[in-house]
Amino acid sequence: MRFFFLLFTAMLLVNCKKESKPTTPQAFDVNKIVEDRFRESYRPQYHFTPPEKWMNDPNGLLFHNGTYHLFYQYYPEDIVWGPMHWGHAISTDLIRWEHKPIALYPDELGLIFSGSAVMDTANTSGLGSLENPPMVAIFTYHLMEGEKAGRKDFQTQGIAYSLDEGDTWTKYKGNPVIGNKDIKDFRDPKVMWHQPSELWILTLVAGDHAKMYSSPNLTDWTHLSDFGKDKGAHGGVWECPDLFPLTIEGTDETKWVLLISINPGAPNGGSGTQYFVGEFDGERFTTTQEETKWLDYGTDNYAGVTYNGLSDSERIFIGWMSNWNYARDTPTENWRSAMTLPRKLTLKKNKQGYYLNNFPINTINNYTELITDVIDQSNHTYTNDSFNQHRIDFTIDGDLDSFKVDFSNELDEHLLIGFNATKNQFYIDRRESGIVDFEPRFAEKSHVAPAILDSGTDVSLSLFMDASSIEMFVNGGSVVLTDQIFPTSPYTEMSIQGKASIKDISISEVSRIWEGQ
Repeated sequence: MRFFFLLFTAMLLVNCKKESKPTTPQAFDVNKIVEDRFRESYRPQYHFTPPEKWMNDPNGLLFHNGTYHLFYQYYPEDIVWGPMHWGHAISTDLIRWEHKPIALYPDELGLIFSGSAVMDTANTSGLGSLENPPMVAIFTYHLMEGEKAGRKDFQTQGIAYSLDEGDTWTKYKGNPVIGNKDIKDFRDPKVMWHQPSELWILTLVAGDHAKMYSSPNLTDWTHLSDFGKDKGAHGGVWECPDLFPLTIEGTDETKWVLLISINPGAPNGGSGTQYFVGEFDGERFTTTQEETKWLDYGTDNYAGVTYNGLSDSERIFIGWMSNWNYARDTPTENWRSAMTLPRKLTLKKNKQGYYLNNFPINTINNYTELITDVIDQSNHTYTNDSFNQHRIDFTIDGDLDSFKVDFSNELDEHLLIGFNATKNQFYIDRRESGIVDFEPRFAEKSHVAPAILDSGTDVSLSLFMDASSIEMFVNGGSVVLTDQIFPTSPYTEMSIQGKASIKDISISEVSRIWEGQ
């Protein structure tokens, strides 16, 4: 996934002048020299961001030897999209990160677009040994010269390997391992080990559908099947697939889940991620699902994939917290883009069928400190020096009715979050939340999500607010909205209003993760 429809423009920008500095109000002075670079204007304090410059898709998510690796699409020369590299960071808990040197650089075969990584523990590739098996990255080569010439073969798949825990990488001499003759959009390989067939399975996307391949050794690939030309949303190009099994919560039944990002065509505009629940027999993915299902109804969760190296019962997801409608225009100065909080995916089933829950992993609790615990207070208005580094939880007692959470500041900016009982929709309204005029589509409308609820039971709401983002989770992630926000000063008041009966309110401060960096 990448800014495919402005590739040529981006290349021109790279070779010309830097883009002009965005205008920001006095409260967030981006020209101020800050000793700590991670305290810049709008810099998230507990979400992953690059040290500087441009970032988009998470790539190569891999857990190995107690370490979580996060690779990502990175352009180290500017804060707008440019020739893609793979950035790299590591963590022991998926919250606090250590930045590492750039992992993969463009070469004569092209730029390094999105992909995945695996540990070849049996050394099936022969690129390491049983004693020191290789970490293998699988990625898309994008040859700009081919695209500019109007060819359709400019995207191919290559691999690289590391024998030192991802610190240094060697490109495979036989690249590309999957060639391409005539498919314009042919990218984003996600690889997994399929134990029943004892083969590596690779899923990539080809414009309007997904393609599955198999290999015994990560270098020789055989096309197996296609999926999706007649399924799901097709408002834009398919990108960043991910195929994995999940056991339905509370049962012994296992289904297969296929994530597909799409741009444009998301329910609230621009970029978004749909998913399918079905079966995979080692060759073909099938589903009886007719309706389109979305992982997140906010406009700022895209291109997300899950970690390899964990057990099949544990799926942890990270998404890029932006949207191609306005990704290159957001009002930050030295860096651009953040990742969502890492989220655990669980598969559930109700009368309407299967659906994915996604909710921040439990280790975030190690970074939160309760600052107030209010139960059954009649006037739900709270003040704080800043709510922009907090977690807020509360419960709606019994049948759900309309409510609104209003975050505001002294400049009369308002971020609204709530539920509309008449329309049976949750929403985030950022139209008056702060800086919104840098791109027309950013504040074009309120973002809504249909409720997935069992009537007559309590409903929980969890809000994670950082310097420039809000993540909203209903009932542990049955409904999710993720949006960027850019208030000109921190929100200092939170008011909960409406007909719903609110209880068990807790407000927690979240620790910053960048101390010492």
